Amino acid sequence: MTHQHRPWGYSNEQATSQGAAPDWELHEETLAVRAGLARSGFGETSEAMYLTSGYTYDSAEQAVHSFTDEVDHFVYSRFANPTVSMFEQRLAAIEGAEYCVATGSGMSAMFSAVACLVEAGDHIVAAASMFSSCYVVLSEILPKWGITVEFVKGSDPDVWAKALTKPTKVVFIESPSNPMLDVVDIQMVSDLAHKVGATVIVDNVMASPIMQKPLKHGADVVMYSATKHIDGQGRVLGGAILGSFDYIQGSLNPFIRHTGPTLSAFNAWVLVKSLETLSMRVNRMNESAQEVAEFLSNHPKVASVNYPGLKSHPGFEINKKQMSGGGTTLSFEISGGSEELFKVMDKLKVIDISNNLGDSKSLITHPASTTHRRLDPATRASMGISQSLARLSVGLEHASDLIKDLQQALQ
Repeated sequence: MTHQHRPWGYSNEQATSQGAAPDWELHEETLAVRAGLARSGFGETSEAMYLTSGYTYDSAEQAVHSFTDEVDHFVYSRFANPTVSMFEQRLAAIEGAEYCVATGSGMSAMFSAVACLVEAGDHIVAAASMFSSCYVVLSEILPKWGITVEFVKGSDPDVWAKALTKPTKVVFIESPSNPMLDVVDIQMVSDLAHKVGATVIVDNVMASPIMQKPLKHGADVVMYSATKHIDGQGRVLGGAILGSFDYIQGSLNPFIRHTGPTLSAFNAWVLVKSLETLSMRVNRMNESAQEVAEFLSNHPKVASVNYPGLKSHPGFEINKKQMSGGGTTLSFEISGGSEELFKVMDKLKVIDISNNLGDSKSLITHPASTTHRRLDPATRASMGISQSLARLSVGLEHASDLIKDLQQALQ
């Protein structure tokens, strides 16, 4: 459907009724409010929600031409929906991508982004530190299809070069990673991957499209759990995949349309409205996370802090090159193991215990027993996830209150 990639409305008639598209390059904060805007004949201010599964045609011939993409017309909401398309166009404009396809969850986005490219006999290279469900997809599910997967630790160019000496179909990177906040040099890996014909997919969930734009650093595809910063208020699930016209139309859309990981119109409407405040929320959360990370790094009961915005972080210099900040999430270890950490978590008065992240409310979790519980102890240990590790997603509360809360809990 040609309407999916137009950044300024999805039909010429509507673009005219809303005013001609600006003849200058809009700032991403303006795009977050205006891109993809598609008003009905009622001229509503807030974006409309189209809760419909199907669409009618003026004639049998129009139906035929709609299914062959000769006519710009919606055919079925598993394929495309006006509200979902608004979200896709708006996020693509913010990301600087040619196309975006929305899905029902972040994991459906991750799986679809990779699975649409591979078949039996193909090889995948992936950064070793990642969210547990992504690791399960790559280490357990795809190998059942006859696909081999190699995991690479760290961001050493020699290690990546060695891994990418043979034909590779996909390179999958999560940077920064969840929950260790490991940073991978996206440009370096992309340059190496393209020499062997691989498509580079970056899971950009922890950074968000505000802090990092992987396509500008050589990546081919970006994916998100829109549940995180994009909604950022704990309301709906969603996912998104962004890339070139060739990737979306040639590989992803046929897979998506027939397997059906569709985003609902209601969730898309919530996400459209959330994009309007994404930049403000993420930048504020990033500023507070930096303050909290600096406080924890100087606390005597905290053994270590993982946050790309700290000079002590191994990936600090790489992070400065490809991110505009350290991000909204950090992890830290305290002395005494999980028993002592649980005491600290239970004493918190402002910060909630929850396994979500990127939320307007600050949330803390124990990855070893929650988000990464599915992994065996050896795999968790190889990722650096210990029993004394906590992951803290910093929200919109004032940084001083978060620091006071952590201070009293650590005492």
